[in-house]
Amino acid sequence: MKHCFAYTRVSSESQEDGASLSEQENLISRYAEKQGLDIVEWFREVETAAKPGRPIFNKMVKLLRSKKAEGLIMHKIDRSSRNFHDWAQVSDLADSGVAVHFANENLELNSRGRRLLADIQVVFATDYIRNLKEEIRKGIDGRLRAGLITWSAPLGYQNNGKGKTKTICPIKGPLVQEAFSLYASGRFSLHTLSEELLKRGLRNQRGGRLTVGSLAHILNNPFYIGLIRHRKNRAIHSGVHEPLISKVLFDRVGERLQGKTGQKVKKHSFLYRRMFRCAHCNHFLIPERQKGHTYYRCHTEECSRPSVREEAIEEAVIAALGSLHIGEERRKVLEAYVAKLFEEEEKHLEEARSIFKCKLALIEARESRLVDAYLEGALDRETFEKRKGALLFEKRDMEEKLEGDRSPIQQRERVEQILELAFTALLRHETASDDAKREQLEMLSSNRTVEGKNVVVELLFPFSLLAHVGDFQSGAPDRRSSRTLPPPASCSPDPAMRHVVKEIYLYLASNPIRLAEPPGLR
Repeated sequence: MKHCFAYTRVSSESQEDGASLSEQENLISRYAEKQGLDIVEWFREVETAAKPGRPIFNKMVKLLRSKKAEGLIMHKIDRSSRNFHDWAQVSDLADSGVAVHFANENLELNSRGRRLLADIQVVFATDYIRNLKEEIRKGIDGRLRAGLITWSAPLGYQNNGKGKTKTICPIKGPLVQEAFSLYASGRFSLHTLSEELLKRGLRNQRGGRLTVGSLAHILNNPFYIGLIRHRKNRAIHSGVHEPLISKVLFDRVGERLQGKTGQKVKKHSFLYRRMFRCAHCNHFLIPERQKGHTYYRCHTEECSRPSVREEAIEEAVIAALGSLHIGEERRKVLEAYVAKLFEEEEKHLEEARSIFKCKLALIEARESRLVDAYLEGALDRETFEKRKGALLFEKRDMEEKLEGDRSPIQQRERVEQILELAFTALLRHETASDDAKREQLEMLSSNRTVEGKNVVVELLFPFSLLAHVGDFQSGAPDRRSSRTLPPPASCSPDPAMRHVVKEIYLYLASNPIRLAEPPGLR
């Protein structure tokens, strides 16, 4: 008895839900039983055969070439192929000794006459696809000439059924109009416009954020001014739908996309705008340019504070960030302590996991004994349900403990991110753009005030701790934890470093914050 593969196929998911595949399988099974063939594996595919590249079909052909089976059974010739490329693969299988059967035609490719008959049927199947494509193209061209589109409505319009005119969506339509107006204003790039539209509530058809590519496609689509551009040949047709924007606005957007208009910029872009407050009234200091210098001062009526130059603020910022630089040698010591701490944490976690696994196994054993007792009649149903419920709660508690933080890797990454951000803060400030400088300063500091000529920049914890790492004298153990942290073998004992590492670790353990990505060197 020959071992054979069986292959069934439909062209679309809607056909998959019907009876076609099951009918193919029934006919193939009866044919195999009648011919004395043994089907060792079924291959079912939902893919058109009009073009090559069907993944399951190609996988099956590869297995047959490797002699994983002696034959192949398919329902009909047009189920196997509707293009010459795939039919050539079927013919090659027959030439290599694979017995190819077609159950519906009761046809094999074991003789020249039968092969010729099969080749003729493939020609007709291929021509059928060509004719179908041509008729579809005629239908699409006819709809386009009538001012209708045969595909889904673009964002801002809504579908009304086949052959119906697309109408403006009352919700998304005005938002798409705003997208054109905002971009034409020159105040937004594609990236910033995507963020602004997300805030205003405009999302794509799947409910997600508009990507830069999809936004560019919208802004280039002439459908919004009443025209239709063919997707394939790019021909333009007049549409019968209502335009969403004017041609003038569309052209202005097109010029911006092609870079023919300059982007509007602010006359002055001050580095520390809305970042420093008056220590007296807590209002933001307002920057202004005078005689080639930038001054920041409070403009409230009750304040008569003197202004402070931007250079003084810059000196205070550099001093605060510079305090985070502890030197390469002490940095290596600190990083070594971090590695040692998390080695210890991993060991303790493994011990805890072992204990939880043992407790979970005991709970499951108790659960099994409880079921046995109930089945033997030793427990009534009420008592059984009560004890079973208590065991399930206990079991779930153990499972959650096992499913918790699988390792301290994430915690270690956060500690290392804090250290990296602190150690490179001054370098980033000196080399970054103004926007990156502002972003970093907001990330590292909280209280930024000016009292007269005195500028105060207070770092956030744990960066404030790193800024004073050299001030620790005793390095006494933290009373909140009994854990001891022996110094790494590769470096000398440093109680201050040990104290800093433990403080950062304890802070992150009790404050599950997620740090933003450090500003890049732009």
